[in-house]
Amino acid sequence: MFSNYRKKFYYYIKSQKRGLFFLILIVISVQLLVYYYSRHSDSSIRDRYPSLFTDEYYARVRMIDSIRAITQSTRDTIYPFNPNFITDYRGFILGMSTAEIDRLLTFRKDNKYVNSAKEFQRITLVSDEWIAQYSPYFKFPDWVTNPKPKQEYIDYNKPKEVVPIVPICINSATLDDLQKVRGIWPYYSERIIKEREKYGGFVSIQQLKFIYGISEEVVNELYRYFKVINAPLIVQLNVNEASINQLKEIPYMNYYIAREVVKHRSMNGDFVNKEGLLQIEKFPIDKIDIISLYLRFTN
Repeated sequence: MFSNYRKKFYYYIKSQKRGLFFLILIVISVQLLVYYYSRHSDSSIRDRYPSLFTDEYYARVRMIDSIRAITQSTRDTIYPFNPNFITDYRGFILGMSTAEIDRLLTFRKDNKYVNSAKEFQRITLVSDEWIAQYSPYFKFPDWVTNPKPKQEYIDYNKPKEVVPIVPICINSATLDDLQKVRGIWPYYSERIIKEREKYGGFVSIQQLKFIYGISEEVVNELYRYFKVINAPLIVQLNVNEASINQLKEIPYMNYYIAREVVKHRSMNGDFVNKEGLLQIEKFPIDKIDIISLYLRFTN
């Protein structure tokens, strides 16, 4: 049989025989290289590339191994969970029996919740050992673990008890007293004090409404809390004898109004009462009651 193949070999031309010979030689060479490489690969790579196997390389290898070990250990870590939402799979992982899981799911079908480990054991009938092992990981809502104290019922329809307001004297009120009134800010309380000092004290509580910037609603609140209990001592001027310079010093008067008062007096005679002042042009009619407190109309 071999002789047959040898006879056929003589039919190839010289170039074909040479090619076949080199092909067989290449195949044998490759097999020898593979065998040699498999025997000496580790030692040859380490000898050829010594920089790949430094201390830093081994340190990184150890770090990767430690991370792999930590990752493996965390797979068995149990995190806090709400036992009301244990599923079939979760219950199986925790070692619950099928009957115990079914009892919990049946209880939850009615939209009920367990609020303690003791209640969970009563519903599911798990063992004491199971409760001791897994109940420390139970996490219930804050309103269960830290319930808010019950608020006392407030009857909003019940009329509030009215606390009577005892007014104090506006001439002795402090900044703090004034700021207790709704709408009186530090700025307005300081203006009231400055106005009071300007006139040596208020003779009428109505003087508060002439302080610039204070609204009518706030003034009405001031009337509730303050009165003129101790009025300042004033010396009334005889309107029919006072000079222009004397009249202009009266609160809410000025030089031009005082001049018109003297002019009207000289042309029309003495003033009998405060209504006579209303005949003077540009007289502050809204302040006439306060101005008249500083005047005397008879000798």
